[in-house]
Amino acid sequence: MDLETYLYPHILGALYGHALGDAWGMAAYLRPNHTWTYYNGWLESLAAAPPDHPIHAGFEAGQVTDDTQQAMALARAMIKAGGVTLEGTARAIVAWYDEIDGDNSSYVGPSTRRAVQALKAGVDSHTTGLRGDTNGGAMRITPVGLVHPGNPEAAVEDTIIACMPTHYTDVAVSGACAVAAAVAQALVPNTTLEEILQVAIWAADIGLQRGAPWFGASVARKIDYAVKLATDASISEIDRIQNLYDLVGSTLAMADAVPCAFGILAMAEGDPVETPIYAAALSGDADTVGAMACAISGAWHTVDAIPLEYIEILRQANPQYDFEDVAEGLFAIALRNHSATPQVGQGLLEAIHNESDEE
Repeated sequence: MDLETYLYPHILGALYGHALGDAWGMAAYLRPNHTWTYYNGWLESLAAAPPDHPIHAGFEAGQVTDDTQQAMALARAMIKAGGVTLEGTARAIVAWYDEIDGDNSSYVGPSTRRAVQALKAGVDSHTTGLRGDTNGGAMRITPVGLVHPGNPEAAVEDTIIACMPTHYTDVAVSGACAVAAAVAQALVPNTTLEEILQVAIWAADIGLQRGAPWFGASVARKIDYAVKLATDASISEIDRIQNLYDLVGSTLAMADAVPCAFGILAMAEGDPVETPIYAAALSGDADTVGAMACAISGAWHTVDAIPLEYIEILRQANPQYDFEDVAEGLFAIALRNHSATPQVGQGLLEAIHNESDEE
């Protein structure tokens, strides 16, 4: 097996995983008991949003929200520029905002809305994200991890740039770095879930050293706590879900949503189908939690682990996105980045060859 054969299915798996977790969680209510009652248990398939949903009413089964919309906008900007740039990121987010009529949208996050309005007023993009502390920077960051296979350090550095226009507080950068680095690590052959989680915690600590000083709980410590809650085998799965909701928090706050995503990922043991089911049961900002967790899961397991029926629903519900084409563009950048980092690249190639030998 060579790098080209190995890498593309993982990148495509992350993009479809991101969309799957987003669309699955979109149909959840704001509290676990409400979701559980409405669906009479686990939400075990892609579903339309309930007609009385306070945010997503009118969304059809498989339709993605701003999590995937922004991730795809960022990916396209990266493909156009050949990598992450501050200017490209800022333009992509403003273009997305205008495309969805952000001024009248119910699901644009507060940090993103504030930053976009400043960008449109001509404020320098180096400063427009200095108050952004919610989870918007992390929910779109998957493409950044994908172009740095096996190189979480480089993913962290590009994440800092990608956060700057909208979410450049230390806590926001911390959460986004955790997700991007986890995606980059998930692309390594034979990596374990434990290693992915360890890299995420490491990256969260690194990210906290960047961005404008702000208040917020430790993303790194809450990831560790969320994983412990989610894997407590002494209680039922739904009780673990409730503990994550009550004690970690499935909210817009970066230090809530990102740890919950890793908790859900650990609870599902990284399975790309179990992960969105648990994320939807969590409720709250379930679409964002699901998008982040399932992106990591998809990067780890490849697109082949996602049932074709779900992929077809996602394609039909979101015809504006060509996931395969975007994956090809990110794949090209990933190959270029890989060749530019011989030491990291050699390690990845050796892992791929070892995987082939074991098969």
